[in-house]
Amino acid sequence: MAPPHTGVAISDCIFECLIDWGIENKISTITLDNASSNDAAVRNLKDNFAVKGKLYFGGKIFHVRCCAHVLNLMVQEGLHEIRDVIANVRESVKYLKMSPSRLHRFTEIVKQLQLPISKGLILDVSTRWNSTYAMLESALIFKDVFPRYKERDPYYQWLPSYEDWDKALEVCKFLEVFNDATHIFSGCDYPTSNLFLPEVWKIRQILNEKSDINNKDYIRKMTSRMRDKLDKYWGDCNLLMAMGAVLDPRYKMKLVEFSYSKIYPSFEASNHIKTILSSLSTLYGEYVSSYSSNSMKPKNQSGASSSIASTDGGSVKAKTKGRAEFDLWAKELDTIVPIKSDLDIYLEEGLYICKEESDFDFNVLDWWKSNTLKFRILSNMARDILSIPITSLASEFAFSAGGRVLDQYRSSLKPETVQALICTGDWLRNEWKITKLTEIDEDEMQNVSIE
Repeated sequence: MAPPHTGVAISDCIFECLIDWGIENKISTITLDNASSNDAAVRNLKDNFAVKGKLYFGGKIFHVRCCAHVLNLMVQEGLHEIRDVIANVRESVKYLKMSPSRLHRFTEIVKQLQLPISKGLILDVSTRWNSTYAMLESALIFKDVFPRYKERDPYYQWLPSYEDWDKALEVCKFLEVFNDATHIFSGCDYPTSNLFLPEVWKIRQILNEKSDINNKDYIRKMTSRMRDKLDKYWGDCNLLMAMGAVLDPRYKMKLVEFSYSKIYPSFEASNHIKTILSSLSTLYGEYVSSYSSNSMKPKNQSGASSSIASTDGGSVKAKTKGRAEFDLWAKELDTIVPIKSDLDIYLEEGLYICKEESDFDFNVLDWWKSNTLKFRILSNMARDILSIPITSLASEFAFSAGGRVLDQYRSSLKPETVQALICTGDWLRNEWKITKLTEIDEDEMQNVSIE
């Protein structure tokens, strides 16, 4: 987009794209990061869809905030409390990596202390908290090397103190659960929406634990800042996260009831649970209406009559007429409202228990695909809800791959050829279960040795 990137300009650009693609009447949700201009763009788009009468689900899940960006903002807010420690470590790593001779001298000390050199120093990107976490984690391995290097280089001025290393160690332990959540949120295979509530609940739980008065002062200050930022974006019930968790047969309403009882006061948790059940019921009702209207549409029977092979013309007509009568009777029977809906049956059944070793590889979309005949309507609803992206990092990662795809040897390829190459690569990786490297993984591979 040409500047300025105002909310109105962004909304106009998005709407033009939707019209160009022919999907302007099919949009139920839009996932964006937390820039103020994006918030304004979503308000304009929501008003446009509401005027056209195409605002699905009452607009309750129209705007989805990118979870990875929220998590980044939250942790960055907490890391502000130890900014001096991070600055010393960052400048130390930068100073060493700027000169091969300095790295060589540093490596000699590492060998003397018999420390592992399989993982080298990592320089972070200040806007990505997980790279800062990786930098602190790698620097802690060599914390005894830095003071010895200082004795050999009088120009080195950023030596962290013992207190700084203690803080870095405590913070790394604290941020481990956030790092695990980031790996799930930023998965380039588009994580389904059922994966987010368990991670957000663990984050809230660790924040509650670390806010205890028995913890160190800087940890409690970090926790306070992070909780304020978390409440700003996720203080209220996140409807899409909750519905995604409910549509995971391993969780259903049990995870919502369990986690909400620990996150919110009892009366507030009860209200949120009622809202979730009501929203699921309303949404399911829309799918039932759509299914009923589609099933009542007349279908062309010419294909059925032409597919019947017989030498007797009267017999063909009789068979076709008999089949048509049966089909009509079956459709009328199918439109009878059952005593219990798919949603009621699904929620009343027990949880799906995976084997411990297969729980990590559980694919919720495959489960719904195999249970389509049992839950004909609910499976369609689950497919649509679970596929809503709650993070925009996967698409951003695809765009940031431009430099690697369009290198100097492929710079003259046509856009159609580049698109075909990227799509084919994604399909092949999915077929052979090959995971695409993230930017952090690539950084670590490039820094596999400090030499």
